[in-house]
Amino acid sequence: MPSPILLHLPHASKTIPDDLRHEILLSDRDLQDEINRLTDHATDLIFTKAFPRSDFVAFPISRLVVDPERFPNDSEEPMSAVGMGALYTHGSLRQLIRRTPDFEKREHLLKRFYEPHHHRLTTAVDRNLEKYDKCLILDGHSFPTQALPYELNQAASRPDFCLGTDYFHTPEELVQIVEEELQQFGLSTTRDEPFSGTIVPTKHYRKDQRVQSLMIEINRGLYLREDYSIDSEKTKKLIHVLEHVEQMLKDR
Repeated sequence: MPSPILLHLPHASKTIPDDLRHEILLSDRDLQDEINRLTDHATDLIFTKAFPRSDFVAFPISRLVVDPERFPNDSEEPMSAVGMGALYTHGSLRQLIRRTPDFEKREHLLKRFYEPHHHRLTTAVDRNLEKYDKCLILDGHSFPTQALPYELNQAASRPDFCLGTDYFHTPEELVQIVEEELQQFGLSTTRDEPFSGTIVPTKHYRKDQRVQSLMIEINRGLYLREDYSIDSEKTKKLIHVLEHVEQMLKDR
């Protein structure tokens, strides 16, 4: 049976388009290391397996090229302070990875990747609103066990799960359901730490409370080995946990 839950999976891809590889200043080895550090490994697999009745919108390329979860205008994006706005110039170690694109190049990349992705997300939300008169966006991410140098809060706690919220689009009841279900499996949770917020399309942002949103960030230590390979048994257990979350959200 279909579900009003919509999965948003923005950082799972490792793909660097061939025609853009030359713009990244890193060697092949350093680029692979950077992709490993910044990719939300297997989150597309984990969330779609755990929420099989839900539609999903996944970004098709690496966030190193364009990050669809940043505000497109650097003046509105806090992470632009460390060179990680919508178009990264610096990486996870605060190292230079790309020269600042000129206006024409910036607009081209946003039109090629950023705008179509947000159009797909908005369309999917509207489709759920038409079908169910509601839409719950689950913004699926993962984060490393140890803080990376680019993170603005180096002292933030690193729980098993971080739940990102928005005061307008994230009801307290929604957060409590997810927290309680995860904690029943002995998993620790925090709200908005080490990462905060959750995505809502501009069309609906702070305008339509039928659109609810919750970011679910998974600690990579729950399923990823030190060499960034996927531990299949741990991943199966993680999917099992999230299947229980799906059941609770479906029944609310």
